[in-house]
Amino acid sequence: MSALEIWATILGLTVVTLVTRNVFLVLGELLPMPERLQHGLRYAPACALAALLAPELLVQQGALAPTLANHKFVAGLAAVATMLATRSIVATMAVGMAAFTAARYFLA
Repeated sequence: MSALEIWATILGLTVVTLVTRNVFLVLGELLPMPERLQHGLRYAPACALAALLAPELLVQQGALAPTLANHKFVAGLAAVATMLATRSIVATMAVGMAAFTAARYFLA
């Protein structure tokens, strides 16, 4: 690709990103979102987080590995249990990291 094509691609992606992210802010009053869509969008952050975390926790060396030999899976289970029990983000991060470190040390 030439330098012109690269810059055109960057500019095009920038415009698409700006338009798609700001169309509701600019046209919000002219295009009201239906209540059902607003309700569905409440789950978007949790879905995005799950989509990012699930492959990292469940896949090991290119294969599905939801086992206790998978250190990240063990740490994820500990973090989920901590979050459900305490509702504390700091405690969840601390327990998850401690569980990951312990799993790497003891289950290696």
